[in-house]
Amino acid sequence: MDNNSITIRLARVTAVAVIVSLASGCATASKATDWLRGRDTPPTDEAVILGAPDADEYLMELYELTSGDAYKQSDIYEDARSAAQLTPGPNTNLRFGLVLATPGHPQTDPGQAESVLSGVLSESELLTSAEISLATIYLHNVARLNLASSEARSLRESTSRAARNEAQATGRRIAEVEAENQRLRQELEDAEQKLEAITTIERSIREQE
Repeated sequence: MDNNSITIRLARVTAVAVIVSLASGCATASKATDWLRGRDTPPTDEAVILGAPDADEYLMELYELTSGDAYKQSDIYEDARSAAQLTPGPNTNLRFGLVLATPGHPQTDPGQAESVLSGVLSESELLTSAEISLATIYLHNVARLNLASSEARSLRESTSRAARNEAQATGRRIAEVEAENQRLRQELEDAEQKLEAITTIERSIREQE
């Protein structure tokens, strides 16, 4: 199994673990919803962000993204991308960034995800604590993936350069050996010609005596 396959498998496991670990954060968003509906008092440790999606919505969509078929994955991606383009804002950008950061579908893009999620966290005052947690955890994950990919790419390039340099050195050595063999063959031919000339002269002298 190559390094890319291992990285993808680890990323998928991480994504599922994130979804499970953040499920507990749904309680905070539920409290805010209860308050808006008049069933409870507002939380004292978190400002209510009007219009912000529940954490449940993000988590359910990410689950569908990791477990759905290709059609479902494409539909989720296109919907998130369109929303981020048509109505850009912290919530739509967070949703799009999370989709990009989630492995296991063709549109996964850790590089773009890191950029989008960094931008989202720069407007954290417009996010709920659950949304901030989601953005932070996924940003940390894709940043590590991007770093690992960069290191792997550098290693492959270094190995490729070393292989090319070795091949070039081997080629030069072969050329030097062939040139040396050619020189030795030429010297042997010259020596044979000289020996033949001397033999001819000696034969001529003996015949004249």
